[in-house]
Amino acid sequence: MRFKHSLEKAQGFSDIFRMVKKIVKDYLGKDQAGLLVGLSDLGHYGHSFLGAFYSMDANTIIINKRPLDNLQQTNPQLHTPYLFHVLLHEYLHSLGLFDEAEVRMLSYDISKSHFGENHIATQMALNMERFIPELTMSSDFEAPENMQIEFIQGIDRDNTNYIM
Repeated sequence: MRFKHSLEKAQGFSDIFRMVKKIVKDYLGKDQAGLLVGLSDLGHYGHSFLGAFYSMDANTIIINKRPLDNLQQTNPQLHTPYLFHVLLHEYLHSLGLFDEAEVRMLSYDISKSHFGENHIATQMALNMERFIPELTMSSDFEAPENMQIEFIQGIDRDNTNYIM
């Protein structure tokens, strides 16, 4: 639960990503360095969207910036917990965990153990659909406008070791 206040005080992607790595290291005893993290407009498809994905070939997490931008404008208190959840989920994939059901359950277990059952990040891990109206802009399909990736500089500067 000591991370609850750290998440509230996080100052952007780097702080949140470092927290994800620390929490996962504490929980699983594993970490992954050398990751790239980028933002891109991946569009949305009615009340569903791709929040992010991990590319094993590129060792890169790509986050859909459309729901992030929408949250920042419409419900900023959800922005940081959502970003934490998405980074945690994709970071677990970077550790070689590819079964979606397993990663969802592990994301929930990790969030619950570090933030408590009632924290927004834990609730997102348990039931993202509950937050979908806050994350989507409309019920219509909106194709990506510009899929150029904006890489976040200095996000994984802690070390250069790979899966430990």
